[in-house]
Amino acid sequence: MRIVTLIVLIWLIVGAVAAGQRGYFGSDTPTSCATAGTIAVTVIAGPLNYLGVNPKIADCTLPQPSP
Repeated sequence: MRIVTLIVLIWLIVGAVAAGQRGYFGSDTPTSCATAGTIAVTVIAGPLNYLGVNPKIADCTLPQPSP
């Protein structure tokens, strides 16, 4: 079980590095649901980013609170 945890942790770290290299963590990045989704799927894709995977979330809508 420890090896699986280590592999998942390394996978997510590599994904975070890829997101950082694409400039997703910069302060000039617009804050929106789509931006947050793109960052999340980039981190989850991990090493696949370096094999040509470029996940992006184009648009998303959040549910509005009920009155």
